[in-house]
Amino acid sequence: MLLLGLAVAWGGCAGVESRVRSGAIGEVIDQKPDRGGFIEAIGIGGSDSALPSVTQRKALARDAAIVKAQYELLSMVKGVTLEGGVTVSRALETDSGLEARVHAAIRGAEVRKTEFTSDNGCVVTLRLPRNRLEKLMGVEFQ
Repeated sequence: MLLLGLAVAWGGCAGVESRVRSGAIGEVIDQKPDRGGFIEAIGIGGSDSALPSVTQRKALARDAAIVKAQYELLSMVKGVTLEGGVTVSRALETDSGLEARVHAAIRGAEVRKTEFTSDNGCVVTLRLPRNRLEKLMGVEFQ
Protein backbone atom coordinates (compact mmCIF):
# COMPACT_ATOMS: atom_id res chain seq x y z
CA MET A 1 0.00 0.00 0.00
CA LEU A 2 2.86 2.37 0.82
CA LEU A 3 4.47 1.66 -2.55
CA LEU A 4 1.20 2.45 -4.32
CA GLY A 5 1.01 5.77 -2.47
CA LEU A 6 4.57 6.61 -3.46
CA ALA A 7 3.87 5.71 -7.09
CA VAL A 8 0.87 8.05 -7.13
CA ALA A 9 2.96 10.82 -5.53
CA TRP A 10 5.59 10.56 -8.27
CA GLY A 11 3.00 10.88 -11.04
CA GLY A 12 0.55 13.67 -11.76
CA CYS A 13 1.54 16.90 -10.02
CA ALA A 14 4.15 15.44 -7.69
CA GLY A 15 6.78 18.02 -6.88
CA VAL A 16 4.65 20.96 -8.03
CA GLU A 17 4.08 23.33 -5.17
CA SER A 18 0.53 24.43 -4.50
CA ARG A 19 0.13 28.20 -4.95
CA VAL A 20 -3.52 28.43 -3.82
CA ARG A 21 -4.54 27.83 -0.23
CA SER A 22 -8.05 28.28 1.15
CA GLY A 23 -9.15 29.67 -2.20
CA ALA A 24 -6.56 32.46 -2.36
CA ILE A 25 -3.07 33.10 -3.67
CA GLY A 26 -0.55 33.69 -0.90
CA GLU A 27 1.08 37.06 -0.26
CA VAL A 28 4.49 35.62 -1.16
CA ILE A 29 5.18 33.31 -4.10
CA ASP A 30 8.56 31.60 -3.99
CA GLN A 31 9.67 30.55 -7.45
CA LYS A 32 12.55 28.28 -8.31
CA PRO A 33 12.74 28.46 -12.11
CA ASP A 34 15.53 25.90 -12.46
CA ARG A 35 14.28 22.53 -11.22
CA GLY A 36 16.91 19.99 -12.14
CA GLY A 37 16.45 19.24 -15.83
CA PHE A 38 13.46 21.56 -16.18
CA ILE A 39 12.65 25.25 -16.37
CA GLU A 40 9.45 26.04 -14.49
CA ALA A 41 7.26 29.15 -14.52
CA ILE A 42 3.92 30.16 -13.08
CA GLY A 43 1.26 32.43 -14.51
CA ILE A 44 -1.66 34.06 -12.76
CA GLY A 45 -4.77 34.97 -14.73
CA GLY A 46 -8.22 36.35 -14.19
CA SER A 47 -11.35 36.97 -16.21
CA ASP A 48 -14.29 39.32 -16.37
CA SER A 49 -16.57 38.66 -13.40
CA ALA A 50 -19.54 39.74 -15.55
CA LEU A 51 -19.29 36.61 -17.70
CA PRO A 52 -22.49 34.55 -17.33
CA SER A 53 -21.02 31.21 -16.20
CA VAL A 54 -18.34 29.97 -13.85
CA THR A 55 -17.05 27.71 -16.63
CA GLN A 56 -16.44 30.69 -18.91
CA ARG A 57 -14.72 32.66 -16.15
CA LYS A 58 -12.47 29.72 -15.25
CA ALA A 59 -11.64 28.90 -18.88
CA LEU A 60 -10.63 32.48 -19.67
CA ALA A 61 -8.66 32.78 -16.41
CA ARG A 62 -6.79 29.56 -17.24
CA ASP A 63 -6.01 30.74 -20.77
CA ALA A 64 -4.70 34.05 -19.38
CA ALA A 65 -2.57 32.22 -16.80
CA ILE A 66 -1.06 29.94 -19.47
CA VAL A 67 -0.14 32.93 -21.67
CA LYS A 68 1.44 34.70 -18.69
CA ALA A 69 3.43 31.59 -17.73
CA GLN A 70 4.63 31.23 -21.34
CA TYR A 71 5.78 34.86 -21.25
CA GLU A 72 7.66 34.16 -18.00
CA LEU A 73 9.29 31.07 -19.57
CA LEU A 74 10.36 33.12 -22.59
CA SER A 75 11.91 35.75 -20.31
CA MET A 76 13.83 33.06 -18.44
CA VAL A 77 15.02 31.33 -21.61
CA LYS A 78 16.21 34.63 -23.12
CA GLY A 79 18.50 35.10 -20.13
CA VAL A 80 20.18 31.70 -20.46
CA THR A 81 23.82 31.73 -21.51
CA LEU A 82 24.82 29.46 -24.36
CA GLU A 83 28.20 27.83 -24.91
CA GLY A 84 30.55 30.59 -25.99
CA GLY A 85 29.09 33.13 -23.55
CA VAL A 86 26.27 34.44 -25.76
CA THR A 87 22.79 34.77 -24.26
CA VAL A 88 19.76 33.30 -25.97
CA SER A 89 18.40 36.84 -26.29
CA ARG A 90 21.45 37.92 -28.31
CA ALA A 91 21.30 34.77 -30.46
CA LEU A 92 17.62 35.42 -31.25
CA GLU A 93 18.53 38.83 -32.67
CA THR A 94 20.53 37.23 -35.47
CA ASP A 95 18.66 33.99 -36.16
CA SER A 96 14.94 34.12 -36.98
CA GLY A 97 14.81 30.33 -37.29
CA LEU A 98 16.07 30.03 -33.72
CA GLU A 99 13.39 32.44 -32.59
CA ALA A 100 10.68 30.29 -34.19
CA ARG A 101 12.06 27.15 -32.52
CA VAL A 102 12.19 28.83 -29.09
CA HIS A 103 8.60 30.02 -29.40
CA ALA A 104 7.49 26.54 -30.52
CA ALA A 105 9.23 24.96 -27.53
CA ILE A 106 7.57 27.37 -25.13
CA ARG A 107 4.12 26.82 -26.66
CA GLY A 108 4.72 23.11 -26.13
CA ALA A 109 5.59 23.45 -22.45
CA GLU A 110 3.80 21.00 -20.18
CA VAL A 111 1.02 22.31 -17.92
CA ARG A 112 1.99 20.70 -14.61
CA LYS A 113 -0.70 22.16 -12.40
CA THR A 114 -3.82 24.30 -12.71
CA GLU A 115 -5.33 25.78 -9.56
CA PHE A 116 -8.40 27.99 -9.27
CA THR A 117 -9.04 30.60 -6.62
CA SER A 118 -12.40 31.15 -4.95
CA ASP A 119 -12.98 34.22 -7.18
CA ASN A 120 -12.38 32.10 -10.35
CA GLY A 121 -8.83 33.32 -10.88
CA CYS A 122 -6.25 30.77 -11.95
CA VAL A 123 -2.64 29.85 -11.25
CA VAL A 124 -0.87 27.63 -13.80
CA THR A 125 2.53 26.00 -13.46
CA LEU A 126 4.35 25.23 -16.73
CA ARG A 127 7.44 23.07 -17.12
CA LEU A 128 9.86 22.82 -20.01
CA PRO A 129 12.56 20.12 -20.17
CA ARG A 130 15.96 21.78 -20.62
CA ASN A 131 17.24 18.99 -22.87
CA ARG A 132 14.22 19.30 -25.17
CA LEU A 133 14.78 23.04 -25.42
CA GLU A 134 18.47 22.53 -26.20
CA LYS A 135 17.62 19.94 -28.84
CA LEU A 136 14.97 22.12 -30.53
CA MET A 137 17.33 25.09 -30.48
CA GLY A 138 20.31 23.04 -31.61
CA VAL A 139 22.48 24.49 -28.81
CA GLU A 140 23.83 23.62 -25.38
CA PHE A 141 23.32 25.75 -22.29
CA GLN A 142 26.21 26.55 -19.99
